[in-house]
Amino acid sequence: MAKRKKETVEMALLNPNAAGIDVGSTEHWVAIPEGRDSEKTRRFTAFTCDLHQIARWLKKCGITTIAMESTGTYWLNLFLLLEDYGFEVFLVNARNVKNVSGRKTDMSDAEWIQKLHSCGLLSNSFQPDHYTRELRTYTRHRQNLIRQASRYLQHMQKSMEQMNLKLHKVIRDLAGKTGMLIISAILNGERDTAILSELRDRCIRASKETIMKSLEGTWREEYLFTLQQAYDAYRFVHEQIRQCDEKIERALREREPVAILHKQKFEPAKKSKRKNRNTPKFDVDGYLKTQLGVDITQIDGIDSLSGLNILGEIGTDFNKWPTRKQFLSWLNLVPNNKQSGGKLISSHLMNKKNTAGHIFRKCGSCLWKSKGPLGDYYRIQRAKNGGKAAAIATGNKLASIVYTMVKQQVEYDESILVKMKRNSQEKRLSNLKKKVAIIQKELEEVA
Repeated sequence: MAKRKKETVEMALLNPNAAGIDVGSTEHWVAIPEGRDSEKTRRFTAFTCDLHQIARWLKKCGITTIAMESTGTYWLNLFLLLEDYGFEVFLVNARNVKNVSGRKTDMSDAEWIQKLHSCGLLSNSFQPDHYTRELRTYTRHRQNLIRQASRYLQHMQKSMEQMNLKLHKVIRDLAGKTGMLIISAILNGERDTAILSELRDRCIRASKETIMKSLEGTWREEYLFTLQQAYDAYRFVHEQIRQCDEKIERALREREPVAILHKQKFEPAKKSKRKNRNTPKFDVDGYLKTQLGVDITQIDGIDSLSGLNILGEIGTDFNKWPTRKQFLSWLNLVPNNKQSGGKLISSHLMNKKNTAGHIFRKCGSCLWKSKGPLGDYYRIQRAKNGGKAAAIATGNKLASIVYTMVKQQVEYDESILVKMKRNSQEKRLSNLKKKVAIIQKELEEVA
């Protein structure tokens, strides 16, 4: 009996002028359609001159659209250069490339990417514009500097603890005015606790006597040395943060000239939020409102620094996400439901990193002391599902509010949330009354 031949189905080519690139740290493999050149796949090294060779070769072969995997940071320079040459460049998630079945064993990664892209099976990742990319570089670097400063502050606390100096136990913030003045005086040779306690700010709750007792320690040379090193490093990092703030303000000013900022009449803020130590000294709120059109810092949980980081990650163009659900999905703030046989197997978040989503989650977790409706929502979710799930759910709500504000150009109105909460409570009360009535009826029938 003759064997039946397997039927092969050729997929339609949606992008006939598509190329695929396998990105690496030292070399890039580029694949083009058949018949465009004597070589279908070519290898290039990763030097800048070779990147220009890639672009010129693709132009010569009539390529208009290119797909590449997001491998580390190796893709960045090639991606930007190809965009400058006028190509449409798709940056695709490696998971999407891997999960498509039908790959031949002898096919290279570049050829497989090229085939998938030519068939329209790859989706493009979000990429910010040049302005947002520049601002994001500064804001991410600033966050790294803040984390470094926190580590050096911990080293200072450790050195003081090793000398049995308990100053950080009696004042709330060792990096505040009082703490830094006292540490500076200690490093300059002052050991008299009475003189050191005179540096206490009047806002400090601890008494002068308590501070004097906390400064009675064992003055060891090696621990004074480590304290000096940590103190100098802390001051140096904060100077770097100040320089980074200058770059951020310049980028914001170039996007929206100072004249526009001064001419626009801002409505007075409904709430005055306390600024923390890490907030830039320039008018962040003014720049945010000028560029986004609304004041997102009026939302509970989103301060000036968080708003700046959100702007740096997302930019000003929210039209890249047609719907709110797509925006939340990109932020990784929605459950990844996996169903089988009509049953929900898992709803854990996807294992992917999204810095903007992390910012919203962090803002949500900061609402545990808030007395507003968003704070109530966080505490309810935390009591039901735990802190991690509460941060995700509240971050989802914050992101929804920001998306609606920017997309529809409406200011934050807390009364809407209050009304929604009241309607929810009334509905819950009505359901409880119905349940009580049913139970009473059953008891009467039994009696």
